[in-house]
Formats: sequence, C-alpha cells, structure tokens
Amino acid sequence: MAFDALDVPSGVSKEPSYYASFLSGLSKVFLSIPRRHFEQVKEAIPVILSVLKATTSELDGEDTDSGDLFVRAISIADSIQTVCGKLVGRLNEKLRALLGLFVLQIMSLLCISMREKLSNCLTLLSQLSHFLPYCGLSYLGLLTGCDVDTIIGFVLRECTEDGDDYMSCFPYVKHGASLAVICGHMSNAIAQSAEEDLTVLKDALQSNQTKRWQAVGMLKHIFSSANLPWELKKHTINFLLWIMDGNLSTKCDDEVTDCPSYVPGLFASLQAIEMVIMYTPDVVLRKKAFDCFKKVLADIPASPRFDILKALIANSNSSSMTAILLDCVREEMHVENCQRISVGHDALLQAEKSCRSSLFWSEGVLDLVELILRPPKGGPPTLPEDGDAVLSALNLYRFVLITESTGKTNSTGVLSKNNLNKAYKEWLLPLRTLVTGIKAENKNDYDQIVVDMVCAFNPVELVLYRCIELVEEKLKQ
Repeated sequence: MAFDALDVPSGVSKEPSYYASFLSGLSKVFLSIPRRHFEQVKEAIPVILSVLKATTSELDGEDTDSGDLFVRAISIADSIQTVCGKLVGRLNEKLRALLGLFVLQIMSLLCISMREKLSNCLTLLSQLSHFLPYCGLSYLGLLTGCDVDTIIGFVLRECTEDGDDYMSCFPYVKHGASLAVICGHMSNAIAQSAEEDLTVLKDALQSNQTKRWQAVGMLKHIFSSANLPWELKKHTINFLLWIMDGNLSTKCDDEVTDCPSYVPGLFASLQAIEMVIMYTPDVVLRKKAFDCFKKVLADIPASPRFDILKALIANSNSSSMTAILLDCVREEMHVENCQRISVGHDALLQAEKSCRSSLFWSEGVLDLVELILRPPKGGPPTLPEDGDAVLSALNLYRFVLITESTGKTNSTGVLSKNNLNKAYKEWLLPLRTLVTGIKAENKNDYDQIVVDMVCAFNPVELVLYRCIELVEEKLKQ
C-alpha cells in the first residue's frame, strides 16, 4: 500500500510539494484499515521516513514546503494514534511503541532540516511532543534511555525475521529521545505539551548519580552529530550545566560498584563534548562546553575518572586538546595533594579505602607523561605539531617531581633511580636534542611563520631545561 503510493517513477519531480498530497492521503488511508493495523503501519513507516529524509536533507530551514511535509507527517501520527484507540491489549501496546519510534525519528529529522532556524519549528515540535505521554515516553525515561530501549524491544519482538533491518529506518531515534527533552528545556510550551515538569526532572537527576550518567550517555548523540545545528548543542550544554548545578547525590558504595558498566558511555560522551570544545565557532559556547566537560568528569568516581582521562589522552588527535586533558590531570593531583596536607595522609587513605577508589597519585601518571614525550610510535614527539601537548606533559612531570620531593613521598615512583634514569635518557635528552636542532636549523630564517614557530618553542625549552636540572640533582643524590 505505502510503497505503491510513494514510489515515484524515474524522471518525475521529487519536490516536497509532490509528496505532500500522498502523505495527506496516507493519513486518511490508515483510518480506514479494517485489519492487520500494525503490519500495515509497519510497512508504510520506513517509506514515509525515507521520503522525509530525502526531501528535506538539502532544503533550507525556511522552506515552507519542507515544513508542510512535517505537518503531513504529524497528521499521519494523529491517524496512527486514532487507530491505536480502537485496539486493546497487546495490539494497542505494539502499535503505540511503533508510533513512539516514528515520532522520535520525525523530531530528529525536523531539527536537522531546520538547521539554524529552530525558532521556525517550535510549533511542530510542540505538536510532536504531545504524542510522548500517549506512547508512555517520559522525559526521565527518554533521557536515561530506558523508555527508548523498551519501545525498541517491543517492536523488535514483533519483527522476528527482519528486526535489525527494520530498525535501520530509525537511525536518529536516540537523537530524538534526547532532543525531545532539550526542546522541552528550550520552550515551556513544548514541555507542557509533553505534560512534563522540568523541576521534577532536575530533582530526579540530581538525586540519582546513575541516572545522571545515563543522561550524559544519551546526550552524546546530540554533541557528536554533524547534522544538528550549533544552537541545539548550545542548549544541550546549558541543560547539562543546569542539572549539574547544585547539590548532587554522590553515593560512594552501590553507585561506584555500578560505575564500570557506564564508563564506555561516559567516555564516549566526554569525547563528544570535546568535539564541541574544538569545533564550535562560538567562544562563549567553547567556554561553557569546557565547564560542562569538567562537571561531568567531576561526577565520576576517582578511579574510573583517571582511567577515562587516560583513554581520552591516548585517543586524542589534537595537541591542544591533549594539553587540556593533561592539565586536568595536574589539577586533580593538585587538589588531592591539598587534601593530603589538610586532612593528613592516613585519613585520606582511609577515605580512599571506604570509597573503593584509587586516586591520581599513582605510577599511572608517569605513563601519561611517557605517552607524550616518548610516543608509542617511537622517538621523540613531533614538533611543532605536538608543542602544546609536550609543554603540558613537561609541566605535569615537573609538578609531580617537585611535589614528591617536597613532601618526601614517592607515590608515583617518580623518584626511583630507574624512573629518573628513564626520564632523563629516554624522554628529556632526546627532546632537548630535537628542540635545539630545530632552533639551530631555523636560526637565520627570518620568515614570520618560522620566527613565530621558534618563539613558540621558548616555553617548551624553559620547562624542559628545568626538568633536566631537577632530574640531574636527584640522580646526584
């Protein structure tokens, strides 16, 4: 039925206006289906969605025909809801689940098609949000992913032969789940249409760390999407800052035990926030995204937090971002060191034991320094490309060396003779040779770009020589 109505012969116009009448007619056809309602709707939805995706992907967000297509799609959703009302029991449940997926996918396509003109589609988003409570989709369930997994599971059970293939027509359904909540945060009218109270949502997230981790994991779909506009990513950052502001519940037993299962999602989410930090053209958004990054990181227990930072550094392709991550490690160590001084070493160890977490002052921090100063590929780092990361790694090494020496501790093993020799011979001396060689090679080149590059080496050279001096002093002792 749906394929016959929407399959367009070769050479025929495929403008939105061409499809609008078909979609309008289809909403009426659904109302007259006498039997096998789920099967008929299930067959039609992939075609409807492909039409929406194909005809709006290259249109401007202000295109009225594009908006009209979504109006017709919402009319189809209305018809499906009407059909649901005629069914009872399992027949009603599975068609409502399919309607939920349909609505979330349309919501994503609408936000993508409008690009930077989101204000043009608030009314349509409000109309789509009206379906959420009917489909059993709450903001909390959408943001944690629980409600999405439920309706996906329901539909998959009804598609025993082609479940995975069928779900491929809903590639943006998890984006839609997150967008539904973010749009509600953007507009009170949209939240009211979804019958949601954002204050209740905020309280639920702030009082439950696991749900916050789940929410952060879902929001990565917005941050990592190249198709969604920066305006939406800005609102998503604001939303995360909003829920992270205030007194957060940070239980130290059960939720830490559960944390490993959420680490992959948190890692992917932090990577997605990194993309916002690196690529947004908006300076204010970049600062807010970094604040958001630090708040999400701080909401993770110490042991997995260090592991996540280490993984982020190992997988970073940006020298500047690597430098920022290494500075985060140094900041964590500084805070922890201040705690050691203020509460006493024994008391901190007891707190560490009770929270089942390992802290940052461990041998792992030297692995991070080595990752930069002696990359896995061998040899010294590449300069000037890796200059920011190298400077940050040197600062981290100097900080650890001075702090351990001053405190007469060796938690990281930095003061052991083997590690001092390794740092001196494998990290610092090869780097000194590289830096002096580059400066000598460009000594008489007065091209402005070369001059700027050589000047950029000055901070690296300054910290490098200080590290060499410190290590030489320790080796003499």
